[in-house]
Amino acid sequence: MKIRAILAGALLLGTTAAIAQQAPTDAPKPPLGFFVTSAGIGKGADLGGLAGADAHCQKLASAVGAGNRSWRAYLSTQAANGQPAVNARDRIGAGPWANARGQIVARDVAHLHGDAIEQARLGNNLSRTTVISEKGEPIKGAGDKPNEHDILTGSKADGTAFTDAADHTCRNYTSSGEGSVQVGHFDRTGGGNTSWNSAHGSRGCSQENLVGTGGAGLLYCFAAN
Repeated sequence: MKIRAILAGALLLGTTAAIAQQAPTDAPKPPLGFFVTSAGIGKGADLGGLAGADAHCQKLASAVGAGNRSWRAYLSTQAANGQPAVNARDRIGAGPWANARGQIVARDVAHLHGDAIEQARLGNNLSRTTVISEKGEPIKGAGDKPNEHDILTGSKADGTAFTDAADHTCRNYTSSGEGSVQVGHFDRTGGGNTSWNSAHGSRGCSQENLVGTGGAGLLYCFAAN
């Protein structure tokens, strides 16, 4: 009787141990590495240049406890006044980048931009459901009132700067008057263009013109480290 009890106890312990080994463990959520700004700076496309845009990203990230990372606005600048062009893709680090829910939106720069044929076919994970603010809140897209799906980038689809003579960056983000800035559609819809980073140019650089185009002066922010 005693032997039978010992064997039953051993069997119970073995079964419990096996169940414990099979039980899933909750993996830690990746740190915040990507968001769309919950608000623009409020001066149209005049962001104070790249430095001002980066500071805006850093400020918003700090407000939600992610200020320990170095934040960069996804913006390209054009060559001007003796200064070379800057490519947005070269500013944002190596990835991977997760949103405020811990969802990976892109593994690396090549995945983000679809550099390889297979990567371009599969696409990155930026969509209306994954592109959210630093607070984890949705951004207003096509069909919402107001529509704010235009995100300032000043970039071509491959994440590089424009090289023609036209203004695609509102004078490298220092103008709220004349000019235009290239924008992407975070929700991948509208106007027959699904590009997240290079859908069309704005009708002007003022806050009023950005709103009239379908935006609010919002930016993509990436953690560069």
